[in-house]
Amino acid sequence: DVEHSYFGDINEQVEEVSQRLSQNEHLKNGFNAIGFSQGAQFLRAVVQRHPNISIKNLISLGGQHQGVFGLPRCGSAKRNVCRYINRMIKYGAYLPIVQENFIQATYWHDPYQEEEYKNKSTFIADINNERVINKTYKENLRKLESLVLVKFDKDTMVWPRESEWFGFYKPGQGTEVQIFEETDLYRKDRLGLRALHDSGKIHFLSVPGNHLQFTESWFIDNIINAYLL
Repeated sequence: DVEHSYFGDINEQVEEVSQRLSQNEHLKNGFNAIGFSQGAQFLRAVVQRHPNISIKNLISLGGQHQGVFGLPRCGSAKRNVCRYINRMIKYGAYLPIVQENFIQATYWHDPYQEEEYKNKSTFIADINNERVINKTYKENLRKLESLVLVKFDKDTMVWPRESEWFGFYKPGQGTEVQIFEETDLYRKDRLGLRALHDSGKIHFLSVPGNHLQFTESWFIDNIINAYLL
């Protein structure tokens, strides 16, 4: 629900969802999953942490897979909540109380404080194998048939928008962006992304619109017909 998309412990939420998925008899033979915005990296955590849950194709629509470094604009809907979250991130994104209670803080990636990010991020640094190489994460991710990454070319919610394709700012600054193939995640293959890419299982799609803005016909042609049928 809306409240849980802003407040709570994301690792606990991932475990709760994983438990429900594993208990669903209709899904025991495998299924496809679509993650919208932050839901995409949360579903990736399900894939990496739970080998008993068989996700075949993972579709990421505007997911922030390298995190974000930039506060989103707050629209009219949920404006007060958004502004409150932004204030807390400015106050101290890597403080334990913030990491444990504010969802967006758990994928805050400060390129000026890479070591603090790696050591104190409770979610995105973990699932990206930033601290230690979790071989289980790599093995489980490689089981995907397809990882489809959709980037919105005019996205004003995700900074940098290249995070939707596993790109990010170069360490030590917040302007110049590294594309996927230039990042340590790819070059050192910390997460198995390079192997997944070399096997043709990662697909990069782009939409000429703002965050999560796409037409029904685009979705049918480029997602359903291409990967889900």
